[in-house]
Amino acid sequence: MTEKILQNDPYPLGAHIEGGGVRFSFVSRTASCGILLYDRKTGRLQKKIPFTEEERTGHVYCKRVTDIEPDAASYLFFEQDRLIPDERARVFHGRMPYGKARGAEDMKAGFVTGEFEWGEDRFPRLPYNKVLVYCMHVRGFTKHVSSNVKHRGTFDGIREKIPYLKEIGITTIELQPAYEFAELPLTGEEEKLPYMAEPGVPEHSARQMLNYWGYKKGYYYAPKAAYAASADPVAEFKELVRELHKNGMELVMQFYFPEEIKWNEMAEILRFWVLEYRVDGFHLMGGELPADILAADEVLADTKIWYYRFRMEEIYRKDEQPRYPHVAEYNDAWYYDMRKFLKGDSGMLGSVLYHMRHIPEKAGCIHYITNYYGFTLADLVSYDHKHNEPNGEDNRDGSDYNCSWNCGEEGQTRRQGVRQLRLKQIKNALCLLLLSQSTPLIFMGDEFGNSQKGNNNPYCQDNVVTWLNWGDMKKNSQILDFWKLLVAFRKSHPILRPSRELRLTDYIACGYPDLSYHGQNAWCPRTEDPFRYVGIMLCGKYARDGEVQDETFLYIAVNMHWEGRGIALPRLPKGMRWESAFTTEKEEKSGRRVSEKEDELLRFAAPRSVTVYVSSAK
Repeated sequence: MTEKILQNDPYPLGAHIEGGGVRFSFVSRTASCGILLYDRKTGRLQKKIPFTEEERTGHVYCKRVTDIEPDAASYLFFEQDRLIPDERARVFHGRMPYGKARGAEDMKAGFVTGEFEWGEDRFPRLPYNKVLVYCMHVRGFTKHVSSNVKHRGTFDGIREKIPYLKEIGITTIELQPAYEFAELPLTGEEEKLPYMAEPGVPEHSARQMLNYWGYKKGYYYAPKAAYAASADPVAEFKELVRELHKNGMELVMQFYFPEEIKWNEMAEILRFWVLEYRVDGFHLMGGELPADILAADEVLADTKIWYYRFRMEEIYRKDEQPRYPHVAEYNDAWYYDMRKFLKGDSGMLGSVLYHMRHIPEKAGCIHYITNYYGFTLADLVSYDHKHNEPNGEDNRDGSDYNCSWNCGEEGQTRRQGVRQLRLKQIKNALCLLLLSQSTPLIFMGDEFGNSQKGNNNPYCQDNVVTWLNWGDMKKNSQILDFWKLLVAFRKSHPILRPSRELRLTDYIACGYPDLSYHGQNAWCPRTEDPFRYVGIMLCGKYARDGEVQDETFLYIAVNMHWEGRGIALPRLPKGMRWESAFTTEKEEKSGRRVSEKEDELLRFAAPRSVTVYVSSAK
């Protein structure tokens, strides 16, 4: 093995196979630094190669080393006596078991050799009005023995579950951090962990505690080795992406960037994952990030970019109509307002109606009532208070602001009345989620009532608290069946998923607006406090998605009051009548007729219920 300086060409940073050798570029403010080369198989140090002053440009040291066999070598950088893993490594060898403490010496980087056969792979590039998002943790999704996959808790485990995801209507999966990160602080290092990856949330001092979620500075160019079933995480991740694309599905990755990561580095990271791994999008996380700059990047123009907010004038020209609107708002406004409305808080109806129709101009909007943080859907209707004692922080961690209601008893109960009310509230929540016009997202397992036993911040729980129990799918089959019904209904009625926000006007002169609201009298909604009920009518004549032509009228009767209410249905065009499609109320009384006028029908909306009507020919 010999070394030779060919030229000071520091970019890209990291280690790259070039011209019969490997070019190493390392950022350091210390004069005593260099490269440690190891035998990949034995782990033995083969050579220590210091950088020289002549090899420095600014703070970047660059050296090209020849006679390296990339398949047989691994490396670390060093500064004086300190070992430093390569932050820009493409792969790490000698993978450690998940959750086991490790030091820098266990983070030897390697080289990606060989070519992956992508075949005829194509980016689906689904428009937001045809997207249904499923947020998941790679390990938690299939780690439980009940998942019945061969490779539990891995990228391959997700690949085995693609048929299930298709069956429940998912088009796009969002992965919590799946790039390389240390679940425990590296030996000798201290760090702070955000207990919840949201802007403005305070941090707590890290102990030797597992970081199950992965919201910390990572090794952003390498898929997480412990999430791979094989010894080749690079190929396994690419196989997952290729199989998703083959099924017309997308993969969106969460990237958590702390303040120390510069925006140009962020852009390089995102471009790398699009070009190398063909991922379909990114959810940017970590506080005040240059989301507008990243979204305006020319390479990322067809890549989904999700963030709390965007300034569209920074991304598109004034009169530009993008061929593929790729950015989407992803914030908690919908999350909190819908939760408060669901449990019956007053003064929420106006905000709820806005959220149900809101689609930003030239962008999408991702809405959700649950996510990886906070209560699961089953826990949202089962707990008034967080129960985070297993986290070891005396229940001080996690948010106290959950907007939840236990339906009469905290936690598990045998009372049938409480259990039935919880089931109805879960169905009500799913209706709000899938009958809203923007892009819905559900957290893994909520489609069949998964519970985390009231833990709203399981950031350190690598166990049955966070592992999805697939046995609940049979136990809570009513929830899963209702989810499938709603997904099919949304797909068959394109007016529920318009590409642009509905206008509430009759702009095609058909006699009805695209969207209208109704109260106890047709065309007269009451949204002020204390009203908690409304009728929502959508006219299918305004919907054209190129696949499904549907001119039916839909009417969604929503009553989150604890008492029944009369809600008026407007008269339909001659030759049409209203029919009940489905309801969250167990008994059929929710659809019974109360009275009939010349211009409207008054229907009884049961307490805390959603009933959907569709037009049909008489």
